[in-house]
Amino acid sequence: MALPPIQNTALRQQALTHRSYAYEHPSEGEHNERLEFLGDAVLGFVVGKLLYQKYPDLSEAQLTRLRAALVDETQLAKFAHKIGLGAQMRLGKGAEKEGGRQKPSLLSDTFEAVMGAYFLESGIEAAQAYIEPLFMPVAAEKIAQAHAHSRSPTLVDPKNQLQQWALEQFGEHPRYFIIAESGPDHEKIFTAEVRIQNRVYGTGRDRRKQEAEKRAAEAVLQDLELH
Repeated sequence: MALPPIQNTALRQQALTHRSYAYEHPSEGEHNERLEFLGDAVLGFVVGKLLYQKYPDLSEAQLTRLRAALVDETQLAKFAHKIGLGAQMRLGKGAEKEGGRQKPSLLSDTFEAVMGAYFLESGIEAAQAYIEPLFMPVAAEKIAQAHAHSRSPTLVDPKNQLQQWALEQFGEHPRYFIIAESGPDHEKIFTAEVRIQNRVYGTGRDRRKQEAEKRAAEAVLQDLELH
């Protein structure tokens, strides 16, 4: 499967341009972060609609978790690999040297930007026609995994699972804190800490604050052998 057919050359180029490249080549157009924002919204809507139509027996919570599993950084990076996006990204020298073409964060962001650009040019129906054959086989696989393993992490949000455990054990919700930030502005890494009854139970790192909190929850669940 190839990238969606974006005919506008400037729009396609922008979708593939990382901030690091734009800084080094200011005369060659904008970076893709605004398109990334739009693509994130397009993916959320289209995937949500497809899941709603395909799985009428799933509850709101199950649909939410399945959609989250399909549009998270790890899964989007896999889709990006599948369509050969890494080789086409426009990266600055530093990002290139650091292996940016293989980084899940850059791949997922660029995938979102490409979908944003395709939506702008061709509309929501074209975006859905592209997304459906790419995403829905993975959705079916995750559903099958969830049926085979009742506690499959693909459909259980780690923060929700940890919250259930904390309420059962202590009658208290976990609390999350961002305790550190590192890296340049275009690739910042956040470190989250989760505490229960003022005790630190785990930490996690990711480029998004919410994802860092999820990683912290996952670390606790793995220690507790609940995940």
